[in-house]
Amino acid sequence: MSLRLNISSGEFFDLIRPAVLIFAALLSTWVLARARRRRIPFYISAVWALGTLFFPLIVFPLYLVAQIVAKRRARYLADNPIEHMTDLTSSVVRWRTTVTIVYALAVLLLTGLYLYRDYRSLDAHLARAAQAKVSGERRRTINEYRAALEIEDNPHTHKLLAIELAEAGNWTEALAEFRLAERGGELDDLISFRIATLLDALNHGSEAVLEYQRFLNSDACTQQLPDYRCEGTRARVKSAPRDSH
Repeated sequence: MSLRLNISSGEFFDLIRPAVLIFAALLSTWVLARARRRRIPFYISAVWALGTLFFPLIVFPLYLVAQIVAKRRARYLADNPIEHMTDLTSSVVRWRTTVTIVYALAVLLLTGLYLYRDYRSLDAHLARAAQAKVSGERRRTINEYRAALEIEDNPHTHKLLAIELAEAGNWTEALAEFRLAERGGELDDLISFRIATLLDALNHGSEAVLEYQRFLNSDACTQQLPDYRCEGTRARVKSAPRDSH
């Protein structure tokens, strides 16, 4: 029996990234707690903790190496050094615990806010739309493009949404999105062709012919190697007088 995984590398990265960030936050908290327990000065403990938070694969191994070295050096300290710390133990422990808890809460809160903002960002919506399109999830693709347009009114995104809507059979909405893309300055000769086919589908033949003619006059059809759609478009325009009455 074989298990087939239908998941892209981008989707896999999006799935594991929150777990990696949360793990880094917890590991950073552990480093701070251990460093404070070993009575490392606070500013040095904070450097180790923050370094582990932002660069866990680099800083954490260095921290472990530093701790091994510190243990070896501790063997050469005076006999029974803990006796000198007994009077401060209870207050110091409470302070160290409070600092660690506050740090953990702050780091986890900031990590959660970052993940939330990142999930709702423009790039995240566009990335999920692209992934959904590859997976054939048209409804999800449309929803992600719409969410992206709520953040930024972009003509290219309008065009991408229009294509999905047209393929889903939402011709009126697709036509409106293509118009918005065109008015926004999207440079794509095929927009006039796509608008024409939608107008044909909506039984607006005379308007469709105008758009077909505009497509025939574009670079797509006037270049040395015209687009394959140009020949059929010419035939459609030539047949227009017979269809119009």
